Parts: sequence; structure tokens; C-alpha cells
Amino acid sequence: MLKLEDSYIHKGQRKSLIDLLKKKGITNHSVLEAMNTLPRHFFFDSALASHAYEDKAFPIGEGQTISQPYTVAFQTSLLDISSGDKVLEIGTGSGYQAGILYLMGAQVHSIEYNHKLFDSAKKFLPKLGIRIRHHCGDGSLGLPDKSPFDKIIVTAGAPVVPKALLQQLAIGGKLVIPVGDRDTQKMLCLTKKSVKQIQQESFDNFSFVPLLGEEGWNKATK
Repeated sequence: MLKLEDSYIHKGQRKSLIDLLKKKGITNHSVLEAMNTLPRHFFFDSALASHAYEDKAFPIGEGQTISQPYTVAFQTSLLDISSGDKVLEIGTGSGYQAGILYLMGAQVHSIEYNHKLFDSAKKFLPKLGIRIRHHCGDGSLGLPDKSPFDKIIVTAGAPVVPKALLQQLAIGGKLVIPVGDRDTQKMLCLTKKSVKQIQQESFDNFSFVPLLGEEGWNKATK
């Protein structure tokens, strides 16, 4: 992991990235402020650190990626985070998305399928003063014993919307999840109006690594 130094050059690169995100239509001030505050290059190996403020996804090992900044901003904007919201993140990965949610005042529970990435994020995030609840396991099943959640964000492509996640969503809560095939997914935002009523909005296509687990690609057919 890169040495934790945040120079004027890095801060300037972040500002340029924020300006780009604004041009791409991101208007949520809290999201932009958090992304301007959290150094993305801290989450990169030194070999790729010079690319940290490009609007691209990059590998973080174990076949996983750190999402494109625009994707992070878009998903987080759809969540409509309020300070104090109890948020479940499916797919900790590098920990960057969890860090953004934390800086926005959310109480974050994050679950990671891969043991190595789970261990890495759990050790690293506290070094940045980011305190979240880390869990290792099948994210497609959520965390029923910690539910309900005000917001749920899934950072991997799912074949369907997992029923378990909808069940763990509080009334009035939002679930943001990319759903589709293994190559391309449609971003969905589902709002739980009542126990039986779910309002669904559909947005642009994105490309995520597959959601693994019982309600993910492990059991799903192509």
C-alpha cells in the first residue's frame, strides 16, 4: 500500500476530478465534498497511484476493482444519504466506497466475500480515522441480525435483486444495485414504500464485477 502522503498535487488532482464529475452531472454537494476529502490514491498500490484521479476503475487484487469515481458518485447520490443513516454496503473491496459513506455521516456496515480483502480493509481504514463495522461473508444474503437498514448499496453486478436485501430494508429506505448479466448491468434504485410496495427506478448501464453468493452468481444461471 502507498505511503499515506496527501500533497498539493494530489489535492489539485482531486479538485480536477470533482470538476469532471460535476460536468458529468453529479450535483450532490455532500457526495462531492466527501470525494474531495478522501484521498483516492491511498487505496492504490504504488505502481498505479499516479492514475488514482483518472475517472476509471482499477484492479485492487483478488479479481476485484476499485470502482470508477463517476460510478461511486452516481450510486452514492442515488442513496440520498442523511447523517446518521444506517447503511449496509455489499462488497467492501478496497474500502473506498465505505470511506465516502462514513465521511457523509453514515453508520456503515460493510460485508466482503473475499477474506483477503476483508482483512486488508479492516486493518487499513482505521489508519485513516474511518470507523465502520466490518463483516466477512455472503453479501447477497445481507446481515439479517443487524437489520433493518436505512440504505443498502451493492457494489457488484447481480443477476437479480436479492430478496434478502429487500427484506432487510427499512420502510422508506433505498436499495441501489446494478442488475443484469455478467458484462453489463442496469443501475436500479428501489425504494421500500411499505412491506409489500417497492418503487423501482432504472438508470444507465454500468459494468461491475459479479456479485458472488447464494443470491448472486454462484447459484444463478446465465
